[in-house]
Amino acid sequence: MASSVIHMCVAKKINEKLNLPLNMILLGSIAPDISKHVGETKTRSHFLTDGKTEDIERFLEKYKNQLSHPFMMGYFIHLYTDFLWNKYFISEIVENNTITLLNGDKIPANHELYKKLIYNDYTNLNIQLLDEYNLDLSLFYEEAVLPDLTMEEIPVERLSLLIDYTGVIIENTKKSKEYTFNLEQIRSFIETSSNLIYLKIKELESEQ
Repeated sequence: MASSVIHMCVAKKINEKLNLPLNMILLGSIAPDISKHVGETKTRSHFLTDGKTEDIERFLEKYKNQLSHPFMMGYFIHLYTDFLWNKYFISEIVENNTITLLNGDKIPANHELYKKLIYNDYTNLNIQLLDEYNLDLSLFYEEAVLPDLTMEEIPVERLSLLIDYTGVIIENTKKSKEYTFNLEQIRSFIETSSNLIYLKIKELESEQ
């Protein structure tokens, strides 16, 4: 799945056209990842059907009428971003149990090595993305304002845990060697994803 900072960049880019309250849409854009901080798998929070694919339509069947709420819109953007990330972006890096590094080297893929490389890249690229997209980080140092709604899939009342954890991750960003992807690739993903998701949002609005 994409990193929290990538999710927020996509959400901010889309919100430049939607003009919803920014902090709430940013919170929604990272909210599904609270599952790992409360001892649950991603299956419920990410609407997974086969353990790895986000079922966007199942989310919409349940919450489409609440997309006017910026938190719920952010949540939808998160799911759609992960769907695009897993279906189109990661397939260019991991294929046939092989990881292709930036230098062209191909190495046998295993889950632990893949996690190590990709999370290293997330950490290294965060600081560049924060600058590139001029992200407002007040969400992480102001008193948390949680959405006044409930979801069966996540404990909304515990989102402060996620805010605190994500804030620590951002504070610990560093600039060093990238292994599997670089800023140009991530920028392309963010721009393409934000355009595709915005088109989907407009399609949903036209159906109402």
